[in-house]
Amino acid sequence: MPTDQYHEPPAELSQDTRSFARIIVSLIEEADAINWYEQRLAVEQDADAKAIMGNAQKEEFKHFVMDLEWLLRRKPTWRKLAQKVLFTQGDILEAAEDAEDEAIHD
Repeated sequence: MPTDQYHEPPAELSQDTRSFARIIVSLIEEADAINWYEQRLAVEQDADAKAIMGNAQKEEFKHFVMDLEWLLRRKPTWRKLAQKVLFTQGDILEAAEDAEDEAIHD
């Protein structure tokens, strides 16, 4: 595994911290892949090619969400924030600010 994903010497990091770093990098890679497919889908003219790329993008969404869930299970503060913002109605920024205030006071 490349060590450029670490900001500290890998040998000094716990296994949990190294796993966390791997999932963070995986989440970033999945987000990049979703973005690439989104751009390709925006310009693709062939319906069959577009359908194939759309299917592939859905797989990337699944991988992204699995990575995110893994992270949220290990960081209770993140989970609390996510529960107050994700899948809610109304102003996203306001919900995030309210969630942050609650998380700080816990």
